[in-house]
Amino acid sequence: MNPTSRSGAVAVIGRPNVGKSTLVNALVGAKISITSNRPQTTRHRLLGIATFPGGQLQLVDTPGIHGEQGKRSGKAMNRMMNRAARGALEGVDAALLVIEAGRWDHEDGLAFDALREAGLPVVLVVNQVDKEKDKTALLPFIAKVTEGREFAAVHPLSALKRRGLEPLVATLLGLMPEGEPAFGEDEITDKSQRFLAGELVREQLMRRLGEELPYSTTVEVERFEEEPSPKTGVMYRIDAVIWVEREGQKAIVIGKGGERLRDIGKYAREQMERLFDAKVFLQTWVRVREGWSDDEAALRALGYHD
Repeated sequence: MNPTSRSGAVAVIGRPNVGKSTLVNALVGAKISITSNRPQTTRHRLLGIATFPGGQLQLVDTPGIHGEQGKRSGKAMNRMMNRAARGALEGVDAALLVIEAGRWDHEDGLAFDALREAGLPVVLVVNQVDKEKDKTALLPFIAKVTEGREFAAVHPLSALKRRGLEPLVATLLGLMPEGEPAFGEDEITDKSQRFLAGELVREQLMRRLGEELPYSTTVEVERFEEEPSPKTGVMYRIDAVIWVEREGQKAIVIGKGGERLRDIGKYAREQMERLFDAKVFLQTWVRVREGWSDDEAALRALGYHD
């Protein structure tokens, strides 16, 4: 074993929509976690594997920790996502608390408290610094946030523009135990291609439905088959069902003359081909399953887990 090699797990925690998935994708160097500007885009725990000359980081991307508003909603999905986020703290070596530059609110405090209770070294990531017009306000903001709170390190950065990542990687590897990488150098996630295909369809739903229907949809991949292709070597045939909760929502997803559903399929297929490096034949359908998001049995059947 190379004594300088380090390997360990890092939980990526924060309130919804602060750029956790964008940060994981940037560190891994590939798109394994979907992103949008809507809260609750990430609904599952997902492992991103980032291998560097000095070692390997297993990054646990999590749903955002929801505060009292999420608890009061009573939705089974909110409860399950909260449990998934908190469960990600088990068995990790350190945690990243990701916040938005210039903003610290009640949910950021909840996330910090959860990490403090777990007894983990916490690295504070101040993300989206590229959006801060007044850069002189950044240092006073960081001083205010860190007052009375103990962090192993603080890293201002832009995950979207991939700026400031190298110092963060050095800090994280320094917090990891010595050991050989747990995964091969070419592995980037513990999730299957089938799972990633469903997520890429759901990403397009989140991006294209705007405020109309962001949380009443989910995706189930019914078929994922590989076959030889004379042009690309491999082709995937994928059938994906978009589940909604009411008939009226079905019409919204399909759009006028089926235009919206075609766009969802087109852009999801392009993302799949880029990620899988293969030709993809994707078919999508929209079906109704009443109350699925508040039914834990239905959620588990659709692939959701704590």
